[in-house]
Amino acid sequence: MSRTAEHPAVVVVGAGVAGLTLGNFLLRNGIGCVILEKESREQVEQRQRAGALDGRGVRMLREWGFGEVVDGFSTRTADTAYMPLLIEGETRLWNATGDDTEGIFCTQQALVQNLIRVFLRDGGDLRFEARDIGLADLRDRPTVRYQDAAGNPQVIGCALVAGCDGDRGVSRSSIPDGVLTRYAHEHGYAWLAVLADVPADPPAVMAVHSRGFAGQITRGPQASRFYLQCPLTDTLDEWPEERIWSELGARFGYPVGPGRITDSQLVPLRSVVYSPMRYGNLYLLGDAAHLVSPMSAKGMSMALHDAEVFARAAIHQVTQGDSSLLDAYTETCLRHIWNVQTAAVQITEIMHNGGDATYAGEFRKQLALAELRRMSEAPAAEPLSA
Repeated sequence: MSRTAEHPAVVVVGAGVAGLTLGNFLLRNGIGCVILEKESREQVEQRQRAGALDGRGVRMLREWGFGEVVDGFSTRTADTAYMPLLIEGETRLWNATGDDTEGIFCTQQALVQNLIRVFLRDGGDLRFEARDIGLADLRDRPTVRYQDAAGNPQVIGCALVAGCDGDRGVSRSSIPDGVLTRYAHEHGYAWLAVLADVPADPPAVMAVHSRGFAGQITRGPQASRFYLQCPLTDTLDEWPEERIWSELGARFGYPVGPGRITDSQLVPLRSVVYSPMRYGNLYLLGDAAHLVSPMSAKGMSMALHDAEVFARAAIHQVTQGDSSLLDAYTETCLRHIWNVQTAAVQITEIMHNGGDATYAGEFRKQLALAELRRMSEAPAAEPLSA
């Protein structure tokens, strides 16, 4: 039999960074919420995703009282040598500016584990293996139907639904055709993204090379995610392990790996924004509302921003009976999103145009290289010993 007596203020669909952050914010402020996640806890806690959180995101978590979920991660503050830039083999260091001085390297996997632990410890209601989620009556009093882990149908009534279930989730697909406008930019190339058992030291290295962009980002103490720029038409069959390690070595200018490869995928680089980020009492957060080029490493930070904006709005609605912040949700979020997208497109084009000139031409390559040298500096020479 299905339960129908539940009426939390908010149902959160999706237990990623956006959903879990939102759930923790609401719970800590006494707002009733339920988080539904279609996958098992084990699957959620093992998902390998982006590994950086900017200074704004770190400060936000601390200000809401959740500093414990980011404590212990490597900071990007201590030494810019943590993320060297290689330009045709020449080592340079990024000039640290703004939020970069407070950001951290943390895998989404580790952050999600911490957010789950804190949410459950504080008494949060998180339901894994919630399958066949369906949303109805979104313009009035929403109803959320799903099948629980035991296979029983369940029904929850709520005031608000937060769609935090990603680009392919049920939340955005529940909005009727014609409501949303999709803004998209295709960069014209892809990344071969490879997860391998190779430690990253330093935690991040990026290389601009005439053969194309390459990167290595830490994914914990014993693993790295490697990236190789490639044409959109490439297939995984064209990238055997031997070619991957050889190409990484050529672009970095030194031997890389080898190590056991546990995952490979081709990722077209694109930026996407949906507007509005609301339909009735359904609100879209994180990847359900926007995608940003992975070159920017801003995906988690954007999800946290959405979560904070919606949390403040929902708390204001429940405690004050005032919907003004909810009404302004799309405008507030999009103002931030477009600023981030602007910077993301710029850094993506600079890092790729500065290498392989076949995409944008030699003139744009020289512009990109000039900008990269402006944004970085050569390491100070070691003093000569007497």
